[in-house]
Amino acid sequence: MYILGIETSCDETGVAIYHAQKGLISHNLYSQIEMHRQYGGVVPELASRDHIRKLIPLIQKTLIDGDLQQSDINGIAYTAGPGLIGALMVGAATARSLAWTWDVPAIAVHHMEGHLLAPMLEPNPPKFPFIALLISGGHTLLVQVNRIGQYQILGESLDDAAGEAFDKTAKMLGLDYPGGPMLSKLASTGKPRFTFPRPMTDRPGLDFSFSGLKTYTMNQLHATAQTAEDKADIAYAFQQAVAETLSIKCKRALQQSGLKTLVVAGGVSANVQIRSLLSAMTTKEQAEIYFPRPEFCTDNGAMIAYAGCQRLLAGESSSLEIIAKPRWPINQLTELPIM
Repeated sequence: MYILGIETSCDETGVAIYHAQKGLISHNLYSQIEMHRQYGGVVPELASRDHIRKLIPLIQKTLIDGDLQQSDINGIAYTAGPGLIGALMVGAATARSLAWTWDVPAIAVHHMEGHLLAPMLEPNPPKFPFIALLISGGHTLLVQVNRIGQYQILGESLDDAAGEAFDKTAKMLGLDYPGGPMLSKLASTGKPRFTFPRPMTDRPGLDFSFSGLKTYTMNQLHATAQTAEDKADIAYAFQQAVAETLSIKCKRALQQSGLKTLVVAGGVSANVQIRSLLSAMTTKEQAEIYFPRPEFCTDNGAMIAYAGCQRLLAGESSSLEIIAKPRWPINQLTELPIM
């Protein structure tokens, strides 16, 4: 069973083909970073137009890379949300139209479920149940995952997501887009000169809040001469505060649930310092930790193809309706039967 996966939720056009038994067959990704860099962030209308230009050629290339014809495809999975509505509509309309033309089923996939299941693409995937930390530009979620579709949200960001806080802080420091990776690069040259607060770790609960940390960072920056050294040290302190906050909350979630497996996914999961602190924490807790490989941390078609394959195998499919949901809580998804 070959599944074509299409991802167009924001500023990356991802296409992949996944086989139920053989695994990932081929995948391609086109990033719009250079186009959006001059604006300092994603421009939704430009993102949608670029998806239109790039999606069909990427589908054709992915088929060629996999040595497959369109007649080999047994189903199409596409990101239906959450994300930018215009970008989502490009992928949804293309996928739904191809599925109708090729006479195969289509399945609308939740973007964050794709991220959550991305570690399943690795040779040694995690086993259910587990705790998942989903950290991206738009989401910070702690989820208890009993099986595919059975998601209990344990904690979430009350304001800025972790990735959003990285990007906004990078702008304060005068760094180029994309801010998160640039801030991490700057932080690697910094020293532990400042101590920033670890938001909401001094009270019970598993929710996050990074808006106050962002304000604290701005005040600290204004209190310095804003030299290159000042900025590097502030970037270091900010990144350390976010990483330790995530680690504290994940430790709390593992202890409260009694589970011994942590999955970390989403674009921010590629951050080296966050990976390091979370790995050290799980070692102390005698728990296992799983990350997707760096290329599957950011948005990609492979995770959508995998998630869609599991739902199509379970008998799910979407109607002829073109589904696009800018907002879509992950705990609204249907549970898959134990297979």
